[in-house]
This record gives sequence, C-alpha cells and structure tokens, in this order.
Amino acid sequence: MQRDQLADFLRRRREAIRPAEVGIADGPRRRTTGLRREEVAMLAGMSVDYVVRLEQGRSSQPSTQLLGALARALRLSEDERDHLFRLAGHQPAPADGVARLARAGLIRLLDLLGDTPALVFSDLGEVLAQNRTAVLLGGDLTGFSGDRRFIAYRWFTDPAARAAHDPADQSRHAREIVADLRAAAGRRSGDPVVEGLVARLRAASPEFRVLWAEHEVAVRRADRKTFLHPRVGRLTMDCETLVTPDLGQQLLVLTPADTEARERLDLLRVLGTEDFPAGDAPLR
Repeated sequence: MQRDQLADFLRRRREAIRPAEVGIADGPRRRTTGLRREEVAMLAGMSVDYVVRLEQGRSSQPSTQLLGALARALRLSEDERDHLFRLAGHQPAPADGVARLARAGLIRLLDLLGDTPALVFSDLGEVLAQNRTAVLLGGDLTGFSGDRRFIAYRWFTDPAARAAHDPADQSRHAREIVADLRAAAGRRSGDPVVEGLVARLRAASPEFRVLWAEHEVAVRRADRKTFLHPRVGRLTMDCETLVTPDLGQQLLVLTPADTEARERLDLLRVLGTEDFPAGDAPLR
C-alpha cells in the first residue's frame, strides 16, 4: 500500500471533479475546489473521518469494496480505478475473473437517469452499481459475496429472492434467468467461473437442473415486471436492458408502465430509505 501516493491521488481526484457531475448544486458561496470531503463520504457511503485519514496517509488498507465505492463516487475512469487499486495494494481484477466495477460511462448514465431506477449488471448477473431510486425499489443489491452475488444463484437457492416478484410471473422469470445465463455461458465457453457457477446451481436446485437441460437461450433486453413493494404495493415496470459492445456489462432501466406505478414510485422517493429493510427484489 503506497499511502502517500494514494492520499495524493484521492485528494487531486476530489478537487478535480465538479459538484454538478455528481448531482450536487454548486452554490455561489462555495469555496472548495471540487468536492468537499463530506460529499465524497456521502457518495461513497463511508465516514468523513475515514476519507480524511485516507487523504492524510493515515488510514488502514481499504478493502476492494470500499475502493469500488470511492471509484464510483469520484467518477474514475477504468485506468484510474486500476491505479487506485494498485496504490492501495490490491490487484485491479479479482482472482476469479469476474468484473466487480461498473464502467465509468455507465455510472454517469446512472447519475443522468436520476429519479428513474437503473442498475448496472455484469454478464453473469452481479449488480455492480445502482442509483438511489433502484435502491428504494429493491434494496441495496451490491453487498453480496460468494455465489450469492449472482442473481441466478439467489433466485434458485433463496426463497426470499422471489418475495417481491408477482407469483404469476415467477415461472417465466426463472426461465428468463436460465436462458440468459445459458447465453453468457456460450459467449464464455470454457470459462471456469461460469462452469463452476452452473455446476453449483445444478447441485443446489432441482428446478435449475430441469430448466438448464432444456437449453433455452435468450439475452434479456426488454420486459415488463410487477414488483410487490412492502411500503407502496404493486408497481408494474417496463424494463429495458442496454449492453456494452463486448456484452460484458448491462444497464437495466426501469420505467413505470402506468399512472398508478408512477404515482407509487413518486411516493417511494418521498418516503426515502428510513426504516426500509434491505431487500432482494429481482430487478433484472
């Protein structure tokens, strides 16, 4: 860990970013160049004290999850994120070969979408980033580890993963998840990460084994889903999936399908996250 270099890099990136780039008003009385430390802390979901210690070279080694949050908060490019990881004493790419950081351009799109729920997924169904409205709709889905970070694994091994999904849609949704994973497996033929995930799913879920054997293939792009939210009730949402040129990451955008859904989403934004338990709504 190169503490002095890490401190200098974080400080300079913080000073270089304009508040408007991250949705913060740049008022006439603002004296700070770039972002304030407390603003970085808020965006990254960490304490101001830890941000101060990082910039002063006095911190413990930050985790890869914390570094990912800082990279998103500071809108770092892919090269800058790799540099950040190396300065902190970590390898930029995880040992299992699964991308854990959303591309900088997709993060900017999350910001631009604002009040529209949106998430960034890896091609294996791991949530890499989501905006505030997506968290309100389905809870924070970025903190899982191991196989549970993959939506397919949670869907077929944890009944709670289906709780927020309309029961009438669950069978169709299960087929879509498997067909999408089959498409990813085809693109990444011979990849031990994919083969291991499929093998563990086949061992854990009879339902998955049956669907996998049917060999259906479909990359999900457009869909309509009904969510059963614990605070505002049913929301029918149109789901549009945009993929990067290499098909490695996907941006999922959810828009209300009718007036009732829009009104309930507006109410959810007003209610905020207070007393809202982290959920696992199948937003994909």
